[in-house]
Amino acid sequence: MTDISPVLDHLDRSIGESLERLFGLLAIPSISTDPAFAAEVRRAADWLAEDLRSIGFEASVRDTTGHPMVVAHHPGEGPHVLFYGHYDVQPVDPLPLWENDPFRPEIKEIAPGRKVITGRGASDDKGQLMTFIEACRAYKAVHGKLPCRISILLEGEEESGSSSLKPFLEENASELKADFALVCDTSMWDAETPAICVGLRGLVGEEVTVKAANRDLHSGSYGGAAANPIRILAKVLADLHDENGRVTIPGFYEGVEETPPEVLKSWEALGRSAEMLLGPIGLAHPAGEKGRSVLELVWARPTAEVNGIHGGYTGEGFKTVIPAEASAKVSFRLVHKQDPDKIRDAFRAFVRERIPADCSVEFAPHGGSPAIQLSYDSPLVKTAQAALSQEWPKPAVTTAMGGSIPVVGDFQKLLGMESLLVGFGLADDRIHSPNEKYELSSFHKGQRSWARILAALADEGR
Repeated sequence: MTDISPVLDHLDRSIGESLERLFGLLAIPSISTDPAFAAEVRRAADWLAEDLRSIGFEASVRDTTGHPMVVAHHPGEGPHVLFYGHYDVQPVDPLPLWENDPFRPEIKEIAPGRKVITGRGASDDKGQLMTFIEACRAYKAVHGKLPCRISILLEGEEESGSSSLKPFLEENASELKADFALVCDTSMWDAETPAICVGLRGLVGEEVTVKAANRDLHSGSYGGAAANPIRILAKVLADLHDENGRVTIPGFYEGVEETPPEVLKSWEALGRSAEMLLGPIGLAHPAGEKGRSVLELVWARPTAEVNGIHGGYTGEGFKTVIPAEASAKVSFRLVHKQDPDKIRDAFRAFVRERIPADCSVEFAPHGGSPAIQLSYDSPLVKTAQAALSQEWPKPAVTTAMGGSIPVVGDFQKLLGMESLLVGFGLADDRIHSPNEKYELSSFHKGQRSWARILAALADEGR
């Protein structure tokens, strides 16, 4: 049985030192999308590698075709875990909206008894990844070893598309493969309730362009006789859903499973009503499949959404024209076992069937990834859930995410690993926006939470 109490005590005593280290990392403007900051991105990688070496990891900065990866290994008994985080950050524009220098972190009290860490990357993802490193540091300080074998992968271009990640994983698969991965780039349910994400929706993106006449036409001379691509495209897009909000593409729901009743009941207990989700954005009525809760709609059901549409004259004033072409960007959020390639093919066939004989259609793909779904009864989830519930005021809940975290799919597909998604961000952390913050309690109790999770995983693996 791992002796966790002295590790937790050490984390409590050393919170000041851990904040100093975090502030040192936050001060580095590691903006990956802007080439002007490439040297700063590498400086952050070097900083992390040196910090990991200081607590006994064999750590190195690995070059890629883009920004570098930080890879570190530490021996240990029991299960082998791979921890993933990213050290690059979003740009800070618009700078005038920041209340303080985004790369000069501070502690602010924003309400009585509520202190936050300010600065770009405080929550996404430097503060998050440092909670794990600090937990490892405390184990080494107290016990002289880690409770299990740990590898760490820290990415430097998550905020700019992760173009080098997949090739890097393929080239280093044997080195990075572990029993499972730990991913920290997620959030809590609320400030008192930790969460484990067990589902991520996949994504398929398509751009479709309908072409008719060989030039734009005068609507008086040709209106009523010539095909109008906007009208054709609008009809295609309208046909994507039936009156009950279901997607009408043949085969679309192949691989979609019903969420277990006990899970739906647990989501209902979270108390997130349609009014709570939609009210703040000025809406009131769910627009998806009828008869399903809003959490089920955004966590466990697939979607087809039109993200943009263009055709004809869209400038100031008015122009009576029948355009030669019209285009739309359409995305599909996938769940469970839906196949991205099959969805793409089915959508294209659906569109082609609706194009007149003397018109044509072209498609351009914009990425595709499958959904990730852990078993709701996964022992890994149950172990982490019990450990988290010991630390926070309220028991940990299992949630899902409507969006995607591509690295989780890469871990599953390329390394054959499931991922445990645990993070301590909050919905109001303003990630990607001016005045990003991270709750001081998230930073402190996040360290303690990882210490508990590592202990529980080690004990379970013995």
